[in-house]
Amino acid sequence: MDELTPIRKVADWFALPISTLHYWERRGLLEPHRRSGRRYFDSEQVYRVALIKLWRETGLMSIEEIDALLRRGGPDTAWRETVHGRIAALEARIARLDAARAYLGHLLSCPHGDDLEKCPEFREAVSVPS
Repeated sequence: MDELTPIRKVADWFALPISTLHYWERRGLLEPHRRSGRRYFDSEQVYRVALIKLWRETGLMSIEEIDALLRRGGPDTAWRETVHGRIAALEARIARLDAARAYLGHLLSCPHGDDLEKCPEFREAVSVPS
């Protein structure tokens, strides 16, 4: 077994509250070693903390989605469905953000200036029940 790192040091390395590491442990994502009731992480568990944080931040993945990925193995392909679902959700979010950027850009350059409600481009984009 490699060197064990105390939970406080791991939390500090990744700028995470200790309570987050406790929560991830309760959810079964982490398995720290225990000595005298204190939690310590080996290098594989430290890597797992880094991976979970990466997936949370850059993949915008939920704990449930991360759990599905970490428990993958064997013939089960459910983790692939999780990844495909996350990609679809991100693509939808990107489309909404692109639309928001386009609308905001138009606001800055709209020739209707202070009377933006009269802008034909916005009128066309808005659906009003009749």
